[in-house]
Amino acid sequence: MRWLKRAVAVAVLSMTTALAGVGASYGQDKQDKVLRIGFQKYGKLVLLKSKGTLEEKLKAAGYKVVWTEFPSGPPLLEALNVGAIDFGNTGEAPPIFAQAAGAPIQYVAYEPPAPKGEAILVPKDSKLNSVADLKGKKVALNKGSNVHYLLVKALEKAGVKYSEIEPVFLAPADARAAFERGAVDAWVIWDPFQAAAEAATGARTLADGTGIVSNYQFYFSSKKFLESDPRVVDLVLAQLSEVDAWAKGDIHAVAEQLAPAIGLPVPVVEVALKRQSYGIKPITDSVIADQQQVADTFFALGLLPKAIKISDAARRPGS
Repeated sequence: MRWLKRAVAVAVLSMTTALAGVGASYGQDKQDKVLRIGFQKYGKLVLLKSKGTLEEKLKAAGYKVVWTEFPSGPPLLEALNVGAIDFGNTGEAPPIFAQAAGAPIQYVAYEPPAPKGEAILVPKDSKLNSVADLKGKKVALNKGSNVHYLLVKALEKAGVKYSEIEPVFLAPADARAAFERGAVDAWVIWDPFQAAAEAATGARTLADGTGIVSNYQFYFSSKKFLESDPRVVDLVLAQLSEVDAWAKGDIHAVAEQLAPAIGLPVPVVEVALKRQSYGIKPITDSVIADQQQVADTFFALGLLPKAIKISDAARRPGS
């Protein structure tokens, strides 16, 4: 999994100074343990961070919280793998690759499907009008992310083999630049980048996840942390549920709060928020089965080094 290791290198190195500072303060105040949370620029964990309520709750349990931002799911889970964070969330595809690489992840909760929150985009003046038209074309995507699975399944539905397109693996910012200058024919991307591209460039949607993929969001803990203090994981999930309920009830207020940090206009963030799902739910057998299908698909394509069992990394309710 060399590509995954390379992807996380910058993110892990950027943490060094911050974590060193935490280590110093920890040494001064040894009664405080540390919960290290990895988050991405957009999502419920960002809202929880901005609220500041988790810090108050965990202080009573003898914990401090350290937050580290990641550009996407794969490097976040690699950081969990190497012990740099204890908790985080990603979409459905990154944990598949992480588990196959031996990462000690544990699924602890999920958000319901949000199939409209990711899509295959083409420039507004593109001659491509269907997923079938992607045959022989260059398609930009973030390798190992949710949209990787969307692309695979959308091509399958259109009767195009994955081997018949040319994937161009780029992080969102680089993919946006390649998309705008015409270096790629299509771009598979998730919100809020999806909404931003639509608003700024007039990008058209060839297909979103509707009727193709679920597009779950998952929450994870490292196995070591979960086994050492499951009550803290439960406390985090309870706080996330409170934030989730607030977000569902006042999308405009959430957009106003997120927009400055994301660097996008409030209306664009609102579009993205309306396409995501709400609810922080315990892992079920049905969700495990859906996730197993994702893993089996990637393994069949030769994208995983070995077959995996999702149930081996899933925390059931009450455990």
